[in-house]
Amino acid sequence: MEAVKEQAWRDGQFRQNQYAMSSKVTGKSGGKSIQSVDRALSILEALSLSNTPLMLNEIAKLVGINLSTCHHLVSTLVKRGYVVYAGRSSGYSLSSGLEAIAQRSARDFNLVKFVRPKLQELNANLREAAQMCVLRGSALVAQIMLASHIKPQLDLRDNTKPHTVHALAAGKAILAWLPEAQLARVVADNGLASFTDNTITTLSALIEELRLVRRAGFAMDDGEFRADMVGYGAVVRDMSGAIVCSIAVTIPRSRASDAYRTHVAHAVVDCARELSGRMPAGCFV
Repeated sequence: MEAVKEQAWRDGQFRQNQYAMSSKVTGKSGGKSIQSVDRALSILEALSLSNTPLMLNEIAKLVGINLSTCHHLVSTLVKRGYVVYAGRSSGYSLSSGLEAIAQRSARDFNLVKFVRPKLQELNANLREAAQMCVLRGSALVAQIMLASHIKPQLDLRDNTKPHTVHALAAGKAILAWLPEAQLARVVADNGLASFTDNTITTLSALIEELRLVRRAGFAMDDGEFRADMVGYGAVVRDMSGAIVCSIAVTIPRSRASDAYRTHVAHAVVDCARELSGRMPAGCFV
């Protein structure tokens, strides 16, 4: 059955025609904390307040935990690259790992500020739901989500579920331009989960889809994550050509006439092209 489905996907003309056509929880605060996480953060705080490396027994005393527990937590932080072990006689100190996270967070914040006005303009002009996504490791992360202005209004929060990168236009727009080894790693990490009958669930079908994306200059998801949604996405590059993020617009299938699909695809591509033309090299990568 899977082979039949795969063959139909590969040989069918519908998707190629679509690409070609469009180419012309709230809760109470103060809940329970995770003890091991709390202790690990306390260790990082203790190291950050010290002007010199600390010995293991000094860390345990400052944090108020026994030596064995402290050793396991510190060893994990060393393994993850957030703490440096300088030897038995020198002790432990912070690495630059936390600084790198802080710098990335600042870049993400600046990227959101850079993209938001243009994405809001696209959202207002089409009156459809729009979003901006980045690939963090192997995960597709939505950093801006703008609701549609007309009914039926789509809730894009579900689109941020894990392992959706292959089923969304915003994800495929980025995947299409990844080096082969990185694409293989993303697929291995995420898998190719089936969300609807239209979801791409084999690597060969995904590779063929990404070929269409590169040729068309945009990506499409046609009921692949939710059967009632159709999406169009395009990558945003900086002036060096590096891929920074993707933008996408999602519309209800009830409005997805051929003419409207073409209109939405062109609007998304134009928005991504305008952002790319203004994005300085190296700022957000």
